[in-house]
Formats: sequence, structure tokens, C-alpha cells
Amino acid sequence: MDAVIERIKNDPELKVIPQDADDRPTRAEAEAAVRTLIKWAGDNPDREGLIETPKRVAKAYEEFFAGYHDNPEEILSRTFEEVEGYDDMVVLRGIQVESHCEHHMVPVQGTAHVAYMPNGRVVGISKLARVVEAFARRLQTQETMTAQIADAIEKYLKPKGVAVIVDATHQCMTCRGVKHQGVYTITRQFRGCFKEAEQERRFWDLIRG
Repeated sequence: MDAVIERIKNDPELKVIPQDADDRPTRAEAEAAVRTLIKWAGDNPDREGLIETPKRVAKAYEEFFAGYHDNPEEILSRTFEEVEGYDDMVVLRGIQVESHCEHHMVPVQGTAHVAYMPNGRVVGISKLARVVEAFARRLQTQETMTAQIADAIEKYLKPKGVAVIVDATHQCMTCRGVKHQGVYTITRQFRGCFKEAEQERRFWDLIRG
């Protein structure tokens, strides 16, 4: 794991490790921080309903932010040439996105649509969903996440083109601040052949069903 973190940390294009691994707080320190937040909110962290909450929150954070330990290069490293001459786009529609806003640390939820135009080789379709998860399960802005997904596919698969669209709601907007419900944010990145009007149109047609 340390070797994976070091490779990711040294990749300036991915920028996924915000601190040195040696600086990471211990589990006990993380739980103590949750206790402090509970007290700051005005409750008693020692009452029955909250006594185990710091442990639960720390465990949940391990799931929420597991993407910091995922290496997109390794995820996309195994490709296949036996495609019987297939030379058209590969599209994954409706990949579930669960992320957290880096400004308020509240959920961002939605879907991603990802496509690439193979250049002689293809990757297992589950790997594309895993790349989305790898970047989503971090503190993010939607714009950055969309670009990172496209960057990784473009860099490691070297396809003729990449298209990524993320359509999501942000609880930092729905449950605080302006409190507007039902607002969706759409971000997109088109690379290579997907910048051509015809390929972009075909991509939109496919994801709209």
C-alpha cells in the first residue's frame, strides 16, 4: 500500500494525496476529533446514543474516502486486444456517483456517463466504474472530479477519445445556504475524437437512451 500511495503522490496530474502518509492521524486521534465536534455541536459524546458514534464515523470515513488509496493506473493496467475488430465507442451509462464536497464535507450524489473510443485495446467495463469511484470517494469539487476521470482514462488507455459527464446534486446547496431542492449540476469533459460534432452527438444519443 505504501508503494501505491507513493506512486500516486508523485503523479502531478492526479494530485490525490493531500498530505504525507506519515502525517496521517491515528484512528484514536480521528475518533477524538469526532468527540470534539459532537461537544461543539452542543451534545454530550458520553451519552448512550453517542458513545460509539466516534468509532462509527471513523469507520464510515474509511468507506467514504477509500478513493485516496486507489491507483487509477493499476485499475486500468490490464487491457485486451482480442476484440474481433471492434472499433466503435464503449459507453457506460448511469454509473452511481457518491462523493463529498471539499468545501462543506457533505454528500454529492448523482450519476456519471463515461465513454472512450478504443485505439486497438479495450479495458474491462467494471474498471471504468472503478475509476469513477476512485475519484468520487474523496473530498472533491465536481469540476475537478470530472477532469480527473477523463485525465486518467486518456493517460492510461491512450484511446482515440474520451467523454465524461457527471450529473449530480450537492447537499451543500440543498440542506444549507440557499437550500434549493432539485438542482442538478452537470459537468463534462470531451477529449480527442469526442470533440467532433458527430461523435459528440452519437454519445449524447446513447446516454439518453
